[in-house]
Amino acid sequence: MSTATKAAVHAVLVVLGVLVGLAGALVQGAFLPGGLLLALLAGAALFHGGLRAAGGQAGVMTSGLGWLAAVVAVGFGRGEGDKVFWGGLADLVFVLGGMALAVMCATYSTLPQQRGRARALDR
Repeated sequence: MSTATKAAVHAVLVVLGVLVGLAGALVQGAFLPGGLLLALLAGAALFHGGLRAAGGQAGVMTSGLGWLAAVVAVGFGRGEGDKVFWGGLADLVFVLGGMALAVMCATYSTLPQQRGRARALDR
């Protein structure tokens, strides 16, 4: 992969991380407990997809940084008192669970190898 392609892949992963983080923050609080599960599954798909798209752990890191930036940004709230996270159990499960999923995906040292059909000598 060329350097320009790698940069484009990582830029797209950061943007996708921000979008999945924002959508997850809104969905997890709106449709409890199904929304929480959906938000965590979307995060896991993003992190694993980043691993596959970038071909390594840097893809998980860039998508995870976008996700974390979005979650932290909506977690601060506004001066008027509008908040997305109010400190409930579901909010903590979403934030800590998302970070745990990113760490799990980042601990893959390499991508799993695809194996073809087994030959007679491989058995």
